[in-house]
Amino acid sequence: MPDVLEVTTLKPAPGLTAQDFITANADINDYLRQQPGFQWRRIAVTDDGTIIDIVAYDSMAHARAGAAGITGVMGGSPVHATIDHSSVDWQLTTVLEHTDQPHAAH
Repeated sequence: MPDVLEVTTLKPAPGLTAQDFITANADINDYLRQQPGFQWRRIAVTDDGTIIDIVAYDSMAHARAGAAGITGVMGGSPVHATIDHSSVDWQLTTVLEHTDQPHAAH
């Protein structure tokens, strides 16, 4: 089964920072940990302040269900107030290749 990434880029709401966004995500992280197929999440920030939020799932169905809950079940999360919603670019994409660190020999 291929991995699926939910990739979102966004800017913080005016007057806020990437750290404000991260801090406001505590309940979202708890939500994600409970979702079927959730694998991991990474949040990064570029030099211009754009936030890149990547969530990995084990299937497209799980990714769609998990993502729908962010605006559905978790619609009241404080994270939504930290986002400049006009800047959001969101997509689900299937991973085509993995390149992992080799395991160290013992």
